[in-house]
Amino acid sequence: MTSIDSVLAFNREYVASKGYEKHLTDKYPDKKLAVVSCMDTRLSVLLQEALGLRNGDAKIIKNAGAVIPSPWDSAMRSLIVAVYELGVTEIMVVAHTTCGACHMSFGHFREEMLHRGIPEAALNRADVNLTAWLEGFHDTERSVRDTVATIVNHPLMPSDVTVRGFVIESATGELTEVE
Repeated sequence: MTSIDSVLAFNREYVASKGYEKHLTDKYPDKKLAVVSCMDTRLSVLLQEALGLRNGDAKIIKNAGAVIPSPWDSAMRSLIVAVYELGVTEIMVVAHTTCGACHMSFGHFREEMLHRGIPEAALNRADVNLTAWLEGFHDTERSVRDTVATIVNHPLMPSDVTVRGFVIESATGELTEVE
C-alpha cells in the first residue's frame, strides 16, 4: 500500500467516526494572527504546540525555509489575503534551527534533476533564474530579517499590521526573537 493509499484509508475512517468535530471552526483566525514558517516535518505539530495555537487560532503559511524571496510570491499573496479578507493584524515569521534550506543550492538540485531525467533544456530556461529561485540562505537570522522587511515594505501591506521575526529551536520549540 502506498503512503497516499494509507492516508486515504485513514481518512475514510476519520470522517466516518466524525473525528473532525473537535476541529470545527470558521475561516477567520481567532487570534487575528498569521504565521509564516518552514515546511519542515519537525514543525508539523511542534510549531502550533510551542506557540500555544489551536485549530482556528491562526493562518499558517508554510514553505521551504519560511522565506518570502519576492514581494510577489505566493506566501506574500496569502498574507495580503489574510490581512484584507480574514482580519489578520499580526504576522510572525518563524524560521528554525538546522533548516534544510540553509545552504541549499541550484547546483545540488541540478545534478539531482538531471539524474532523474529532467532535460537540460528545462534547466536553462530564459524566463526563470533557477540559480536564484532555488538558492537557500546562509544565515537564518538574516533570512528572517529579510522576510520581515519584505512584508513590512510591501506596497500593499498596511502599516498598522505588526510583523515580527523569530527562530524556533527545532527540537525543543524554544522561540528567540530576531531583532
